[in-house]
Amino acid sequence: MRIAGLFAVLVTSIVVAACAATGAVPAPFPRPAEPAAPTPDKPSTGGTDSRTAPSGIDGYSVAGTALALRGAPYRDGGGDPAGFDCSGFVWYVYAQHGVKVPRTVGDQYRAGREVPADRIEPGDLVFFTTVTTGASHVGIAIGGDQFVHAPSGRGEVRVERLSASYWSTRFLGARRITPRGAAPSS
Repeated sequence: MRIAGLFAVLVTSIVVAACAATGAVPAPFPRPAEPAAPTPDKPSTGGTDSRTAPSGIDGYSVAGTALALRGAPYRDGGGDPAGFDCSGFVWYVYAQHGVKVPRTVGDQYRAGREVPADRIEPGDLVFFTTVTTGASHVGIAIGGDQFVHAPSGRGEVRVERLSASYWSTRFLGARRITPRGAAPSS
């Protein structure tokens, strides 16, 4: 009887702690083996990089900054290396490049311009529906099939694959931030 009581207290404590951390309990994030030291994919052809010229933002540098923050802890409402939530992570990374983006996922989803899924490039924002309908999670594309993000619930900044079953079924869209990144598109 005593073991059953302790088990009930333990389960209740875990549930309460999870709910208190974010106010909502998202579906669990899978933790696959992290790819070995990913780096933003660079084009193999010479000439002007079309990913930098149109927006004026170097997506590779943005992706590199995001990758350098791998391992930083998750913190609800966090926006610095002591702890990030997903939108705070995006906000901080872009700020390091002198670009002001909105602070919330919903506002970030309306910023920049829409990018078709087959045209996602390093530095683009990728959005997912995880907790609520609409954009509720965001990450930064780093090239190929990968993105870096700050997942909630005892998470840390890490790399994931867009094609992973968890993420591919929740993918909502992508946006490319421009120098006027804070201005929502109409």
